[in-house]
Amino acid sequence: MSSKLFAIVAGAGPGTGRACALRFSKAYPVVLLTRKAESYQDTVAEINKAGGKAIGISADTSDVKSLDSAFEAIAKELPGYKLAAAIYNVGAGFSRKPFLELTVEEFDVAIGGNARGLFNFAQKTVPLLLEAVADSEHPPTLLITGATASVRGSYLFATMGASMFARRALGQSLAREFGPKGVHVAHAIIDGVIDIPRTTHYSVNGGAEDGKLRADAIAESYWNLHTQHRSAFTQEIDMRPYVEKF
Repeated sequence: MSSKLFAIVAGAGPGTGRACALRFSKAYPVVLLTRKAESYQDTVAEINKAGGKAIGISADTSDVKSLDSAFEAIAKELPGYKLAAAIYNVGAGFSRKPFLELTVEEFDVAIGGNARGLFNFAQKTVPLLLEAVADSEHPPTLLITGATASVRGSYLFATMGASMFARRALGQSLAREFGPKGVHVAHAIIDGVIDIPRTTHYSVNGGAEDGKLRADAIAESYWNLHTQHRSAFTQEIDMRPYVEKF
């Protein structure tokens, strides 16, 4: 484990966020950010019990002051550490409703968590990633979790589609601005249902074995993105089960 580099996962609850925290903890101390402490407590305990180092902090990425406080706490907990990898996995504002039944408040929640939250998170992490370019074994990396809604608007998905399109566009802009400076920015389209306790009863792809995405497999792909050589950066990947209908 590096003594002077760390990783941070925003949206570190069950599923992709937890799996990424576990995977990256094999190489770095990890900071887990979620709005509620109960979302990260078990994972933090698991990593620390296994001999790694994990810190959990409650924060709302859509709130600048909340995020400022979180990064002040990180600086105190990890003095002298530089940021090797930042993962934005926050999900917000999933209002599956007819458009004319949606409220402005529901739209704002989706934009706040899915787009403005990334904006805030990137403004805090990109400067730290830039500072680590000369010291990190792998290119400092900002990884962004997307969804089918990042590339395709669907029936009853107006808030999700609009906010996830914005997230993807912001990621593309960041990649083009900071890639030449040594920071790898990549967006991952997660096209399918993730196999977590909440989705156990979901019937997906006819019940086929591995018909849902495994969170640990997603996390391994994120690690692979982080370790890519700068001569061959991937800006976007899409992941789906082998039986998923495109």
